[in-house]
Amino acid sequence: MGRLDEVDLTLKLSRAEEAARLEAAQFRLLSLRLLLGGQIGDPPRLGPPVSVLFEGWDASGKGGAIKRLVSHLDPRHVRVAQFAAPTYDEKRHHFLARFWPVLPGWGGMAVLDRSWYGRVLVERVEGFATKEQWKRAYDEIVDFERTLTDEGMILLKYWMHISDHEQRRRFDRRARDPLKTWKLTEEDERNRKKRKEYERAVEDMVARTDHAAAPWIIVPAESKRYARVYVVETACRTIERVMTEHGFDLPREAMGKQGRRS
Repeated sequence: MGRLDEVDLTLKLSRAEEAARLEAAQFRLLSLRLLLGGQIGDPPRLGPPVSVLFEGWDASGKGGAIKRLVSHLDPRHVRVAQFAAPTYDEKRHHFLARFWPVLPGWGGMAVLDRSWYGRVLVERVEGFATKEQWKRAYDEIVDFERTLTDEGMILLKYWMHISDHEQRRRFDRRARDPLKTWKLTEEDERNRKKRKEYERAVEDMVARTDHAAAPWIIVPAESKRYARVYVVETACRTIERVMTEHGFDLPREAMGKQGRRS
């Protein structure tokens, strides 16, 4: 896993390329999702649970990527959960406890907008966790994820990466758009002032929690079009690989040429 400053943020797609590749990848994901959920297949059987978690810079496009990931899927079979600061009651428990209820069982899928990585990001930088707590959390998180993947879960971890300049540009656009100003908060601006501290925290997070069972996928998100396609295509490839390991025969439409592009 390379450093953040090694990510190629110049990657782009035209509107036509985005539309074609996104349509192919979304249809492919739908086929895989139906197979995982036991809705198709001969004989039909439940596949491994799928959890997709998103972390990234403010205004990096997490919401747009999640929307494209789940828009073609039946909402009865996919849960999208958003996590903000823990509540008073949640703070009385181990920091991982509040995430258990949203994790899927076999045949299910969950998408997490923010996750347990808040412990080593915002809680570290803002001082909401002690140094001993957040340093201990790296091993706790890896052990937690290995517990899930050892039971068969497919766990995808995305970091949406944009430059400081692009984040500033997106903040400014939000400030000028009456329908998007609600997205811009004092907390966003405060976090920008601590960009260097957050960069160190992200680098440490990736280095300490990137493991074979659940590697980090760094998404070049300077171009929203490229990022959205990249997310759905990599999700398809990962799910296909694990399903093949579990002995599933992939649906023919899930193996098209479009879906195997890098």
